[in-house]
Amino acid sequence: MTARTSPQETVEQALALSKADGCVVRVTEQCEANLRWANNTVTTNGEMRSRRLAVISFVDGSAGMAAGVVEHSSSSLDDLADLVAASEQAARDAGPADDDAPLVEPGPEASAATGPWAQDPDATSIAVFARFAPALGEAFGRAKAAGQLLFGFAEHIVTSTYLGSSTGLRLRHDQPTGRVELNAKTPDFSGSSWAGRITRDFTDIDVTAMDTEASTRLGWADRRIELPAGRYHTILPPAAVGDLVVYHYYTATARDADEGRTVFSRPGGGSRIGETLTEQPLTMRSDPAERGLECAPFLHTTASWPGASVFDNGLPTGPVNWMTDGVLTELLRTRNWAGRTGAAAAPYVDNLVVEVPSATAGQDELVAGTERGLLLTCLHYVREVDPQTLLLTGLTRDGVYLVEGGEVVGAVNNFRFNESPVGMLGRIATVGRTERCLPRELSDYFTRLAAPWLAIPDFNMSTVSKGV
Repeated sequence: MTARTSPQETVEQALALSKADGCVVRVTEQCEANLRWANNTVTTNGEMRSRRLAVISFVDGSAGMAAGVVEHSSSSLDDLADLVAASEQAARDAGPADDDAPLVEPGPEASAATGPWAQDPDATSIAVFARFAPALGEAFGRAKAAGQLLFGFAEHIVTSTYLGSSTGLRLRHDQPTGRVELNAKTPDFSGSSWAGRITRDFTDIDVTAMDTEASTRLGWADRRIELPAGRYHTILPPAAVGDLVVYHYYTATARDADEGRTVFSRPGGGSRIGETLTEQPLTMRSDPAERGLECAPFLHTTASWPGASVFDNGLPTGPVNWMTDGVLTELLRTRNWAGRTGAAAAPYVDNLVVEVPSATAGQDELVAGTERGLLLTCLHYVREVDPQTLLLTGLTRDGVYLVEGGEVVGAVNNFRFNESPVGMLGRIATVGRTERCLPRELSDYFTRLAAPWLAIPDFNMSTVSKGV
């Protein structure tokens, strides 16, 4: 779309062009500012803007309602009619959908917290780094004095989403998303450590704390120890826990569980809702209004999957407990599947908090309480192996450390691990405090997360990895 065409006008014109039985239009206007650095100096910085348009058409055929989605970076109004027509053709070609439901109607609960529809898209600029950049420069000086090299990037993205439908629904949400990743390396690149943070506006990023964390871990690597594969008492920081529990969240869908396909399926039929997954009083919850992790209070999606449906666009979201005191209490559920099973819909929410509210232990306390074990930094290349157990595999990265007698005594080799986040819940030795964290592997997809420190007594390091 040209700069003269507002997102709101684009939504209205696309809806006016639609000849389908129903239509949903989503326009996302994105503004980004970023910094990158290497070898203790800033290398690039910049600002970018983009717009993406999705048209979802619903066509009622003889066999049932079908949905077709066409999405791309928009360029001009001349393309709009073709885009709408392509979406309608995609619906006719798709055949009946198995997640169909009436499109969401407008209502006060669906628009009370979404922001004024008529406002211009929100934005960011390089000025968001006004406090961060000078602090980063000071970190470069400390790293140079210590004989270390700093690499990394910081980005701040503001996405304004405009969602309109043929039912009259008009919803708007502005989503700021910020993240920082910092790597400290030895000059010969034989040692590496990592620190990551999430933020909404960069006013809460403590560069000194990140630099100190990465530098301290790099110092632990002065002594190197080779260890074999095996099961180790392992301390996982929130970033590593985050990569595991987000997989738990994504796969905890009611339909897959009810149909017997996942770890959340009950033997003999149905789901495991109501079962105790851990003896720890662990809660896993989502809330669009969670402070520091705020997200859209309505569902907006351009793809159907067992956890969300394009038919449910605009469905209000609210606080939900997925697990309460260790008991599985809810699963992601579309309106279609809710209607089939007599349960309530439980739409996807774009944040997650995992906690034992009374837990206060952090790295120092968990290390001090460990006679012998491993301390991880983060995980990498995590992949699902078996949906029936939610067995995951992946690699440790940027520092694995040996703990003996309550102290870190050196760095060890990396490992490939094989673990199920659900199975792991039943073996937790200690739950520490929950912190907002950046999951290293899933940082492009899920950045509104708070997870706890965990100590697992027999974490399965299946093979040795030679990576740094």
